[in-house]
Order: sequence, then C-alpha cells, then structure tokens
Amino acid sequence: MIKVLFVCHGNICRSPMAEFVFADMVNKKGLSNQFHIDSAATSTEETGNGVHYGTRNKLRQEGIPMWDHRARQMTRKDYEKFDYIIGMDQWNLRNMHRILKNDPEGKTHLLLEYSDHPRDIADPWYTGNFDLTYEDVVEGCRGLLDHILDQGL
Repeated sequence: MIKVLFVCHGNICRSPMAEFVFADMVNKKGLSNQFHIDSAATSTEETGNGVHYGTRNKLRQEGIPMWDHRARQMTRKDYEKFDYIIGMDQWNLRNMHRILKNDPEGKTHLLLEYSDHPRDIADPWYTGNFDLTYEDVVEGCRGLLDHILDQGL
C-alpha cells in the first residue's frame, strides 16, 4: 500500500483539493485499494473546519468526488505512516521540516516537483483563484502518480 499525505497551511484549500484529485485519478486507474491518501495542515488555524467553499465549488464543477474532511495538523507520527509527504509551497515545506524535525528517508517534496515546471502552488485563500490552483494541483498529481507507477507501485 502506497501512503500519500498532502500538506498545506490550513488543510482547507490546496491539500484537500490535492487529496480528492489524486484519489479520483487513482480510482479511475482501478488502484484505490493500493493507496491510502490523506491531507493535513502545518498550522492549527483551521483544525476541525471543513473544506473551503471555493475548493468544494471547483471540485464539484470538475466532477471530482469529495467526502467529509476536517482539517487537522500533521504530526511527527505522520512520518512513519506515510511514504510521500507532499507540500504545496516552500513555506509549507519549511514548516513540515520544523514539525518533522528531519527527513532521513527523503519523503518530503513539493507537489510540482513532479511536473515539468517545478514551482509553488499559490494559496487560493489569498489569491481567490481556485481555477489556477486546480490546474496546478492536477498537473502535480498527474506527475506524482506517474512517478509512483514508474517506481513499480
């Protein structure tokens, strides 16, 4: 079983969007039983809150299935649980390393490291642009899934 954790600042916009998009991609390939996919925050600001309405609206518009998700902060224990711990931007990555203390197995990456154009994914909480965030998340999730499948699952 491949375990993937998507991480952003509050766990209400980008990381749940990536969780649902990636789960949909995996499901469409018939691989759902081979993956455990989750998301978390680096902060406690949104703990217990549901997915942002902008993310929900965009995913609904794209036909991406969603389920009840409540924001949670990642913990050091997540390092043992997950094979891939994927942040959305450099700030997330710095905070992930602060929480995890170190990354001896090289599990932490930015989502768009798995694309042809590595970059940060802008936070739609600030930009209001959920369309652009969705496009970046899809690009990164495709690249990540291809990477995992290339590794031999």
